[in-house]
Amino acid sequence: MRSSLAAENAVFRVLADPSRRAIFESLTTGEAAVKDLTARFDVSQPAISQHLASLTDAGLVQRRREGRLVYYRVDPRGMKPLIDWITHYRAFWAHRVERLEALLSEMDG
Repeated sequence: MRSSLAAENAVFRVLADPSRRAIFESLTTGEAAVKDLTARFDVSQPAISQHLASLTDAGLVQRRREGRLVYYRVDPRGMKPLIDWITHYRAFWAHRVERLEALLSEMDG
């Protein structure tokens, strides 16, 4: 099993690319075949396949084969490293904002 830090880095690296983010967002509406994704984006089929391979390797999407077609769908578990990272920093920043608000109130008072 991949370490937490490695999984987090993989998710951030993959989603840093605007094309991969757009493909991922498109898949949040439902499963799609490679040919369907190619029709949605102004990108070649090999490029779409490469982006999907990166998303799959990062654990963000799953694939299933049906005959000659390969379908992709979002794997919600793949977002866990990102959600954990945001949760950690949300708590950090909430505390900092509270301290800032208290300081500003003291300065106004």
